[in-house]
Amino acid sequence: MLRFRFFLASAAFLLAAPGFAQRVAVLKFPELQKRLARPGDTTYVVNFWATWCGPCVQELPDFEKVRAAQAGQKVRFVLVSLDYASQLDKKVKPFVQKRGLKSEVLLLDETDPNTWLQRVDKKWSGSIPFTLIYNNQARKRATFEQPLTAAELTAELRKFL
Repeated sequence: MLRFRFFLASAAFLLAAPGFAQRVAVLKFPELQKRLARPGDTTYVVNFWATWCGPCVQELPDFEKVRAAQAGQKVRFVLVSLDYASQLDKKVKPFVQKRGLKSEVLLLDETDPNTWLQRVDKKWSGSIPFTLIYNNQARKRATFEQPLTAAELTAELRKFL
């Protein structure tokens, strides 16, 4: 019986220990908007995606590949999940962990895209994947309402560096 309790305590500790899984922060649009407005010379690659979107899932490894290649540069990758907040523990966190995503992952807790979509980009129809690359100091911005390959993303990112 003592061994069983030790096993349960060990398992609970390992499952609860930070660092074993990527953290996924849940935020509302005003918080995301503040992040998008940050001043500075860092270039941001913000990808809007969902676990249920085939093209989104397909392009994520390419984003991670480019992120790794940009290590040491002033480039930050942010993956914004548009899954429902109720799916955070059931789908989003396991998805992120299984695929070993190292980019910052956020879950946008908004149910009506009509309230925020145009504030991200006036031309965005709402289709995903949608990628925004921007540098506020340089006042440069590019958007893509389509999947991007590693080569395409790298080429677009070069225009900012």
